[in-house]
Amino acid sequence: MQTSQVDYFPIFMQMALAIGFVAGTIAISNMLGPKRHSLNKDKNFECGIESIGNARIPFSVKYFLVAILFVLFDVEVIFMYPWAVNFREMGIAGFTKMGIFMFLLVVGFFYVMKKKGLEWE
Repeated sequence: MQTSQVDYFPIFMQMALAIGFVAGTIAISNMLGPKRHSLNKDKNFECGIESIGNARIPFSVKYFLVAILFVLFDVEVIFMYPWAVNFREMGIAGFTKMGIFMFLLVVGFFYVMKKKGLEWE
């Protein structure tokens, strides 16, 4: 299967359009946005309630651990979908490889459960 540089043109075009859209949106909003600043307009506003205290309080590490675990176990779906689509073409070798992959995921899940990574206090 031969590829040439012309085959990558749609990818580069899509990247250029995405970057151009983001840059253009930021530039236009900067030009059209409000320019007058005052003490009242620049105050932090949260649901009509005055802000009390410092906003930079430390978060529990459990919050970030749960977020990372969600991403980790969510990525498995990205690998399972192409496998399910090409299941018959991959044969027993593909089935074995996916079985090993799923086994490692289950072992990791039980490890997280044993370490109580998903329990809130």
